[in-house]
Amino acid sequence: MTDILLATLNARYAHASLGLRYLRANLGDWHATSAIREFVIGQKTEEIVEKLLAEGPQVIGIGVYIWNVEESTRLVAQLKALAADIVIVLGGPEVSHEVDQQRICALADYVITGWGDVSFASLVGQLMAGERPPEKVIAGVQAALPAIASPYAEYSEEDVRQRNVYVEASRGCPFKCEFCLSSLDKTAWPFPLDRFLADLDALYALGARQFKFVDRTFNLKIDTSRAILDFFLDKLARAPQDPVFVHLELIPDHLPERLKEKILLFPEGTLQFEIGIQSFDPAVQARVSRRQKNDVAAANIEWLRTQTHAHLHVDLIAGLPGEDMATFAAGFDRLVGLAPHEIQFGILKRLRGAPISRHTIEYGLRFNPDPPYNILATNAVDFATMQRLSRFSRYWDIVANSGRFSRTLALLLAEQPFACFLAFSDWLYGRTGQTHALAHERLVHLLHEYLCAVDAANEAAVSAALIADYQATGGRSRLRFEGGDGARESPRPRRKKATPSRQERHLQC
Repeated sequence: MTDILLATLNARYAHASLGLRYLRANLGDWHATSAIREFVIGQKTEEIVEKLLAEGPQVIGIGVYIWNVEESTRLVAQLKALAADIVIVLGGPEVSHEVDQQRICALADYVITGWGDVSFASLVGQLMAGERPPEKVIAGVQAALPAIASPYAEYSEEDVRQRNVYVEASRGCPFKCEFCLSSLDKTAWPFPLDRFLADLDALYALGARQFKFVDRTFNLKIDTSRAILDFFLDKLARAPQDPVFVHLELIPDHLPERLKEKILLFPEGTLQFEIGIQSFDPAVQARVSRRQKNDVAAANIEWLRTQTHAHLHVDLIAGLPGEDMATFAAGFDRLVGLAPHEIQFGILKRLRGAPISRHTIEYGLRFNPDPPYNILATNAVDFATMQRLSRFSRYWDIVANSGRFSRTLALLLAEQPFACFLAFSDWLYGRTGQTHALAHERLVHLLHEYLCAVDAANEAAVSAALIADYQATGGRSRLRFEGGDGARESPRPRRKKATPSRQERHLQC
């Protein structure tokens, strides 16, 4: 029997919940009678309910996010139908705003908005003492970070071996980008550095080799950034045969020499930067309160790409208020010219509580009323065009971001990357009617068909590029347009790496 269960539905198994681990680490006297139970979206709700009820909990805390709110609502409804005496407590960004508008909040007993680290423990103490606080909605207390117990001991050896290990050196963000919930923060707050480095060391000793930082602004305080990078450089120096892989979110226009000199020391396959550009249009940036020196940001991306071994994942957002196809295309082409390894082409979403909603009337923002609340149309981009952009985003991910078509991509994008890929995206959807379930080999043949139709005179170069890409990424079949019948080379043995396979494909290009 477990008195307190902490549960959530992750987007996939590899995504271990850092939030639940914070809650359990801070339960104090109730830690020993609590447990974390993580599930994956798509699991049958009845089976999740069965597993939770089998443990006989008195309290179930559920982490609710944009990706799981619909399934979490069904989960809470069934739990209440079967065991109304169990106290259901909700938390997470999806239920921290507009509480009175959500069915899941009406079904639950309590909702903690905002920070839950210490507020959940306080509520549990009251409940286990037989008290029922009268207020259903509880504003989470923003405790001083040194007072919050570290969550990292809650990662198991199985987590470390099979899942992403999420860590944070700081919380909050000093910037006010209106599409992001972090815009509600007043600043960024650092965790005590010595304690955090000790936590990293304990995770490393447990076997962690991939570390994903969730900090919004890793390079805000350069002394702290250097200390963290030094920690990983030391591990790499001591055990180069057993490398780490570190993912960090970088402010694109803040890269002083003192940080550059550390980044230069990381070998290939050990460092990834996620860099938010979102838009290169100054008017759009000003409209959504995003401060960014575009020329400095572009120069820093170019330096990272040409002078370092870091893997670069750069974000753009389509559908921002006032951004039309022409300005977005110009920004996209500019970013392609900087040659990051991946461009995450996202579609704007209306996160509950985010200030972006203030532009709804003036810029004709029409959002999907259901999760994931994606933008459907604006006064600058109609619904049909937004659908085309959504398909572009999906196809870009499986062609460009996959790292499987490094040679072919140059032929596909030519001199006008956005226009050329949009034309391919329109053709591919018209040809298949699909945006998913496009197997690698089938996609190779579709690319060959399209590129040869666009430029029949270049068929030999197209075929050569596709064959080379296919074989370089493990393709073993003989393609329909490939001549000869000779034996294939055996695939090269992989040396031990912590680098994820997609990033490794990019770095081999």
